Amino acid sequence: MEPSPNQSSRVTLVPFARLARDSVFEFALTAVLLFGVVSIVRWVIGPSPISRAIPGIQRELAIVGVMVGFLLAGLILSPPGRASGAHTNPAISLAMWRFGVFPGAGVAPYAVAQLLGSVVGVIAAREVWGPVVAARAVNYAALQPGARWSTGGLFAGEALGMAVIIFIVGLCLAVHRLTPFVPWVVGALVGTGIAALGTATGGSLNPARQFGPAVVSGVTQYLWVYLLAPMVGTEIAVWLRRAIQSRRAVLTHKLCGTLGDDHTRAPKEQDYELAQ
Repeated sequence: MEPSPNQSSRVTLVPFARLARDSVFEFALTAVLLFGVVSIVRWVIGPSPISRAIPGIQRELAIVGVMVGFLLAGLILSPPGRASGAHTNPAISLAMWRFGVFPGAGVAPYAVAQLLGSVVGVIAAREVWGPVVAARAVNYAALQPGARWSTGGLFAGEALGMAVIIFIVGLCLAVHRLTPFVPWVVGALVGTGIAALGTATGGSLNPARQFGPAVVSGVTQYLWVYLLAPMVGTEIAVWLRRAIQSRRAVLTHKLCGTLGDDHTRAPKEQDYELAQ
């Protein structure tokens, strides 16, 4: 796979130390995200006075979606989020490379950091909230598709859901006046996805969202779908944005919309290099 052809002149030499620092930030941000997700599920869907006061799973999912959306926006706008881009999602890191504004050499370190952060966040939630996190009603916030959903349907739902998010975020990041709104766009899209897909696919829309809960709980039957489908959805979104918005380049990989030093100088023979 190659990044978007109209981006090749807008690339950056990335110091190794900066990539390492930003990968650590991604680890921490994803750990906080998953700690928050498990905590929200524990109180809103698991056994608690809050869940008993909310009538019906759809209302519970809507509340979970709103809370996760605000959490994501907060992480994106935090100092570590502004530094690393606050992807907290391997599919977003892949998309930013494919858009031509993120180093290809950074995709794997970011993805590994995000997946490890997911596991740590889930374990931290278990330590804070105790055995109730492992109980059936919470089960570490591990997701399962609805009873009538086949593996193919699950794959399609997660892929298309991710495609919608990446496509809209890509459109916004290509218009300077829209970039400040991207944190709230991301939060709203993910929150809506949780509410809409929660009883169908589970509404993961992020390989890291399911990885930690699945690994810690042992619910790994569909893990490959939750890992792969968003990446396929990313490719669909990148192709579609390129076809519709071919004359506009994505401006930054940072979901806070800050341009920073993303476009300092172009390498000679490859899209990105790591500079010691």
